[in-house]
Amino acid sequence: MRKKAVIAMSGGVDSSVAALLLKEQGYDVVGLFMRMGSLPEAGVGHEPGGRSRSCCSLEDAHDAERVAESLDIPFYVLNFRDAFEGLIDYFCDEYIRGRTPNPCIVCNQKLKFGKLLIFAAGIGADYLATGHYVRIAKSGGRYCLKTGCDRGKDQSYVLFSLTQEQFSHALFPLGDWTKEDVRKKAAEAGLRTGSKPDSQEICFVPSDGYRGLLRKRMGDADTAGPILDTLGNVLGSHPGVQFFTIGQRRGLGIAMGEPYYVVDIDPATRAVTVGRHEETLVREFFVTDLNWLAIKRPGGRFKAEVKIRYNHTPAAATVYPVDEDTVRVLFDSAQKAITPGQAAVFYRGELVLGGGWIDKKSPVGPAIHRQGHQVDVGKQAAHT
Repeated sequence: MRKKAVIAMSGGVDSSVAALLLKEQGYDVVGLFMRMGSLPEAGVGHEPGGRSRSCCSLEDAHDAERVAESLDIPFYVLNFRDAFEGLIDYFCDEYIRGRTPNPCIVCNQKLKFGKLLIFAAGIGADYLATGHYVRIAKSGGRYCLKTGCDRGKDQSYVLFSLTQEQFSHALFPLGDWTKEDVRKKAAEAGLRTGSKPDSQEICFVPSDGYRGLLRKRMGDADTAGPILDTLGNVLGSHPGVQFFTIGQRRGLGIAMGEPYYVVDIDPATRAVTVGRHEETLVREFFVTDLNWLAIKRPGGRFKAEVKIRYNHTPAAATVYPVDEDTVRVLFDSAQKAITPGQAAVFYRGELVLGGGWIDKKSPVGPAIHRQGHQVDVGKQAAHT
């Protein structure tokens, strides 16, 4: 009996080719499009001329349906409005807390491999597939996440939070493919999405950017406060902490004669602290809410390459366990703009060891330490 696989179809070339490959591999394939409430209004998620710059648009829904028809597979649209509203609430709440959210990671964990996986099981599907560029391997009885062969398109960072149970039902047909070969395959198969541009933006963010969404959802939040330098001097004022992120340079509303960047956001005092480039450099920080993949849990400190945002090149670091759900990370060399609310993912070559969420403070340790102000955590952590 053929295995049944549900494929999350976004209307892009990657999920279209993933669906094609599954069918060629002999799976009983069912296409699903996740409708995030009402389809986007005019100007939301679209470039001038109607081309989508994000997923989940009306155009994307039509493209996904047409591809499913060309592949002769069943296709369904599921309305996840309530769950998606929760995702937007998380996004806005994180900014109010002085953190920078990563909704794609949460969407993958809670929606695609959460609610969508539950639906897939309900229709008797064995697997849920997506067009992510990652690979799965099994070692020592554990499912291990590996980077995609096309390192320029690798998406392992946004899947670090999936559980062993979720990975046991996951398929990633594009893990061994390059983007160039995917587009070539789509063209050869005559798929309408073959030359469609990749989505670039968060699907629920309007055309005027995330600040427009925050104003619409949290317009009555009073979070205005001072802009300070790193010595505590007042340089100006700002309209709200939610409009800033660590490392931000533009839109600070101050003129210093040289580039200044956001280096700290304190929602308790409503202060936004800015500094020169060298003051954005950090060596030590904490990671909480850990999820281990290739290992159950580290028994002591270990070396890894650590990635601190999606487009960051993993950098060498030592990871020191603090407690069951917190580690301290010490980079070999300082990295720019380590941002609370983003994920830190630990790699050993192409293997994902695990990851968690960057926190400003540890329950048992000091705040993030900037270049020139670090403590010697090597000796401290060696005894934890």
